[in-house]
Amino acid sequence: MDNIKTGKLLSVLVKLILTVVFYSTAGAGQELTISAAISLKDAFGEVGKVFEEKNKGSKVLFNFGASGILIRQIEGGAPVDLFASASAKEMDELEKKGLILSETRSNFAGNSMVVIVPAASKIDISSFEGLKSPEIKKIAIGNPSTVPAGRYASKVFQYYKIQTDLKDKFVFTENVRQTLDYVVRAEVDAGVVYTTDAMTRGKEVRVIKTAPLDSHSSIVYPICVVRDTRNKDIAKAFISLLMSDVGKRILEKYGFKISWNSSVYD
Repeated sequence: MDNIKTGKLLSVLVKLILTVVFYSTAGAGQELTISAAISLKDAFGEVGKVFEEKNKGSKVLFNFGASGILIRQIEGGAPVDLFASASAKEMDELEKKGLILSETRSNFAGNSMVVIVPAASKIDISSFEGLKSPEIKKIAIGNPSTVPAGRYASKVFQYYKIQTDLKDKFVFTENVRQTLDYVVRAEVDAGVVYTTDAMTRGKEVRVIKTAPLDSHSSIVYPICVVRDTRNKDIAKAFISLLMSDVGKRILEKYGFKISWNSSVYD
C-alpha cells in the first residue's frame, strides 16, 4: 500500500512539475516586440498593459523611435513582430520591399501639428508666421529625412511660405519627443510637434497655434505585422485590441484622433 501511495504521490508531483514547466515555457514564448513611432509611447504603454492582462503569460516589449529609423532596423533584420508608423510613407516602403504582411495593415489613429514655446517664454507670437520674429532664434523640428513630424512641419512652413525665412533657425532633432524636450528645457525658442506630444507636457509648454488640416498631408498612423514574425497570432491579437473600443478609448485619452464609425481611421 505504501508503494502504491508513494507512486500516486510521485505521479501527482510529476504532473505538477510538468504543468509549471509548460506554463512557464508558454509565457516565455509569448513575447511580442513592437517597433512604434515615439509619439505613441504613452498610449501604447497603456494598451500594452491591457493586452498583457487579457493575454496571461504574454509580455509586450516596445522599441520606440523615429519611424524612418525603425524601418531601417526592420530592413536590417531586427526581430520585430509589429510596426506602427507615424505616417504611411514608412509603411509603404516596407510593403514595397515585401517586409510586412499587407493583409494585416490597418490605419488606427490620426493627429495634428502645433507650434509650441516654453511655458515661461515671454516671446509674444500667435501664429506660425510669427516664427519669423527676430526674437525667435532657434526652432526645433524633427529631421525631415527620418522623422514624419519633421516632414509635416516642413509642409506647414511651405504652406505659409515661410520655409526660406526660417531655414537658418532650424535645429533638427532625432525624433518628435526630442523636439519637445528641447522646448521644455528652453534650449530653443519654439518647436513644432504633434498635438499629442504637447499634451504630455502641458504644464511645461504653451501651444501657440494648431496647423490647418490642409497645410499638410493627413497624419495617419498605420500598424502592420512584420513578415518574419514568429508570433503572428498574438501580433494580430494586439492589432485587434488596438482597433477595439477599448483601444480607441485609450488612444483618444492621449489626444489621438480616432474613428468610431469604422475599424479604419478615415
